[in-house]
Amino acid sequence: MDDFSRSWTALLAAVAGLDDADFARPSGCTGWLVRDLVCHLVIDAQDILITLATPATTEPTRDAVTYWEVADAPPTGEDPLDALTVRLAAAYGEPWLLKFHLDDVGSAAGRAAALAAPGLRVGTRDEVFAVADYLSVYVLESTLHHLDLIAHLAEAPAPPTEGLARSRELLEAIAGTAIPPSFSDRDALLIVTGRRAPTESEKAELGELALRFPLFLG
Repeated sequence: MDDFSRSWTALLAAVAGLDDADFARPSGCTGWLVRDLVCHLVIDAQDILITLATPATTEPTRDAVTYWEVADAPPTGEDPLDALTVRLAAAYGEPWLLKFHLDDVGSAAGRAAALAAPGLRVGTRDEVFAVADYLSVYVLESTLHHLDLIAHLAEAPAPPTEGLARSRELLEAIAGTAIPPSFSDRDALLIVTGRRAPTESEKAELGELALRFPLFLG
């Protein structure tokens, strides 16, 4: 729960600190500008609020690891929701409107998460989660998107170290293997999820694991 709060709060603060010109820069999400990514974060915040307000009475069907679907290829941008996100982002017009909306709904999502009991069961995507597991999903989601946000913004603050470490643990569990300890948490996340290609020396260190990466999470 604390890891979610730190990661989510840091991501909101990073967006709040952007200059208007930053919204037109590319993000680490292929084909998305920073403004598109920020619009996606608004949708994430709405999903958190909706899920935390959707109690379930049955046993959990997934956890923070089994939530994720691993795809064979990266998103093409043709998914209807991805396409809608780009159109919505453009419709905001002014960057301050996007910043205001994310701060508004994102702060509410953070407060709702702080009030939720870790063992409460909630439903989303026709699945049931314990709140603690559901929020752990968003530790990885918010950490990866924080890295996407700052991919071309050298002066922007990085995600918190606790969130990077927890995200690495989750990613290793999803991959079913440990990543060499010589890799920093940030590099491990970027390489395994295909956000950057490994160098030749990194490929050599990964060995046969290099054939299993990247993992495209959805």
